[in-house]
Amino acid sequence: MKFTFYGHACFSIEVNHTTLLFDPFISGNELAKDIQLEEIKADYILLSHAHADHILDCEAIALRTGAKVICAWEIHEWLNTKGVTNTHPMNTGGKWTFDEFTVKCVVAQHSSSLPDGSYGGNPMGFIIYANKESFYYSGDTALTLDMQLISRWANLKFAILPIGDNFTMGIDDAIMAAEFVDAKKVIGVHYDTFGYIKIDSNLAIDSFKEHDIELILPSIGESIEL
Repeated sequence: MKFTFYGHACFSIEVNHTTLLFDPFISGNELAKDIQLEEIKADYILLSHAHADHILDCEAIALRTGAKVICAWEIHEWLNTKGVTNTHPMNTGGKWTFDEFTVKCVVAQHSSSLPDGSYGGNPMGFIIYANKESFYYSGDTALTLDMQLISRWANLKFAILPIGDNFTMGIDDAIMAAEFVDAKKVIGVHYDTFGYIKIDSNLAIDSFKEHDIELILPSIGESIEL
């Protein structure tokens, strides 16, 4: 699997030559100013929740690429009013198999409202299954005991977790989350973008290492093989 980081909590993962793009927020992120929005590829777009820092560029990318958007019912309806009609609504606990992968929607403890202030449905995390491998993206979330179920549903190759604190888990809670889901490799997201979520990257990496967990913090625009 090829992972590419676009800043904040936006990233893509190539699965079976299919590009899954998660939580597209690029044009509003000053740290991602060198990322060209029109060059981003997507066959599917997965939205963990409705906040602008996760869906800002969904409409533009979906209309340009024709990507299918996987999201909560409420976001699906909102996107449809904007002309984005290639959508697949889901909700917490649901599972669906697409052409090259399967998605299971899992609990995320957070809030969710659309840019116009309307209700955005349940926030979610995702387990993605492909080629007898799986990974977990928690979305924006607090630490929750529900995470202990993840290892019953999947033997994870890696997990993608927010580590910026204030709005989501911080470093200590993310370490516990990694232990709950039994992930020895974690990619950190949702940090440094705003003043509220600045972190000490070296301290974060060392803290995870103390628990025998590898924390990966890719540079914006960097691709890595997993």
